[in-house]
Amino acid sequence: MTDTLTIALAQLNPTVGAITANLEKARTAIAAHRTVDLVLFPELFIAGYPPEDLVLRPSFVAACRQAVESLAREFADGPAILIGLPWRDGVKLHNSVALLAGGKIEAVRHKVDLPNYGVFDEKRVFNPGPDPGPLTVKGVRIGVPICEDIWTGEVCETLAETGAEILLSPNGSPFERNKDDVRLNLVVARVTETGLPLAYLNQVGGQDELVFDGASFVLNADHSLALQMPMFEEAVAVTTWRRVGERWACDKGQIVKLPEREEETWKACVLGLRDYVLKNRFPGVVLGMSGGIDSAVVATMAVDALGADKVHCVMLPYAYTSQDSLVDAKDCTERLGARYDVVPIKEPVEGFLSALQPLLAGTNSGITEENVQSRTRGVILMAISNKFGAMVLTTGNKSEMSVGYATLYGDMNGGYNPIKDVYKTEVYRLAAWRNTLGPVIPERIITKAPTAELRENQKDQDSLPPYDVLDDILDGLVEREQSVAEITSRGHDVALVKRVQHMLYVAEYKRRQAAPGVKITRRNFGRDRRYPITNGFRDQVG
Repeated sequence: MTDTLTIALAQLNPTVGAITANLEKARTAIAAHRTVDLVLFPELFIAGYPPEDLVLRPSFVAACRQAVESLAREFADGPAILIGLPWRDGVKLHNSVALLAGGKIEAVRHKVDLPNYGVFDEKRVFNPGPDPGPLTVKGVRIGVPICEDIWTGEVCETLAETGAEILLSPNGSPFERNKDDVRLNLVVARVTETGLPLAYLNQVGGQDELVFDGASFVLNADHSLALQMPMFEEAVAVTTWRRVGERWACDKGQIVKLPEREEETWKACVLGLRDYVLKNRFPGVVLGMSGGIDSAVVATMAVDALGADKVHCVMLPYAYTSQDSLVDAKDCTERLGARYDVVPIKEPVEGFLSALQPLLAGTNSGITEENVQSRTRGVILMAISNKFGAMVLTTGNKSEMSVGYATLYGDMNGGYNPIKDVYKTEVYRLAAWRNTLGPVIPERIITKAPTAELRENQKDQDSLPPYDVLDDILDGLVEREQSVAEITSRGHDVALVKRVQHMLYVAEYKRRQAAPGVKITRRNFGRDRRYPITNGFRDQVG
């Protein structure tokens, strides 16, 4: 029996399906920390999280096991290893963690509580495991509740009752705003209930629409914070644990200050974009640079994520593009150091309208003609992408996507949208925050009235309520699932709320065809909020 235990917490960025690359990350971390007693990796690390239907392929599950077995052999004389993988036990498939020691898989424990809400649907592919008992490392009994297992008390209580002395929880917990406080509070509850210290290890990195923020930490049995790791960064922290009487405690290590609202949102968007581009091996990105706030923010995020040399900004002016927009788009791009080109769209737009003239004769010019402009821009950006390989970024915010203020096959064209889950009012706050690090977004872009510039003197608020009003209504409808009556009770006009609700519902078909983008809020479009396209429901008021 030992009175001291050293545990390395490997807050790393795996790639779903990239077994060899994930194995190499594990090797590198273990090799750099051979003298510790135990190395802990995040949930399903060898497969990447979430693997979704990949785990339904027997060959994938077998390859994960083979990789873990090779890791055990390679470090037979090294530290013990706790690493996550999908595990087949007869006909049952589990979300599991394996203890590697002495050159073999010494023990396996399975996740008990499988989440099936929000972005999670683990019950679709995994079977729940039996109530787990602790594992033994150097004579110390360690309980390993896997992610959701700590969100309710039963698994941790079972581990405590069966002799666990320390709780180590590997996680694949996606980022959403204010979630760090939620995690801390639930760990406090588990520590209080069990009387045991708990190390919370989360993965980091982007996976499609999800971003994993890391922010791993250790909480001692006396509720003292022993370690706080950074958000949105890979890191390995070596923790030292000591037996004091019959209890274990972790020595105090580094306590990193976590970022505030705008900073964490910005970093989440940047990390999600970076990993989507790099993990899918795009050479860079291209986007339409309109001179407006959304494209300026997305361009800046792209440069922060990838570097200026991998960002191509294209201004696509037409008759309604103002001189201010031309100046602002160029100014912003030059401040960022990215490539900037101007491709006028007058000739192709007029070509489309000329071809359509026999069909449109006798009708009034309106939204159809406006959308031809947007779709022309989409065609040109996609042509650049096809020719040079750079992925098109879309720049629509959550306010616009909520009410369908976007052109399908036009400004919605693209492969990824870092601000998809960011409301318009917050886009402005993000721009102001980013400028505190360096004034890359011209002030006029932040202060001028937003416009699509698809007709003379057009402003967004010709079609929409002021964004502060719209976003408050959408917060009720989307984030809180409130009724029209509940929202109007806060002072909003009933007719306006009903109009916004109608626009929200009828735009679902557009959102189903939108590019993926970073999840920021509790209710992002797609994984979190799955409404029917065909939907006849409307709230009845009064």
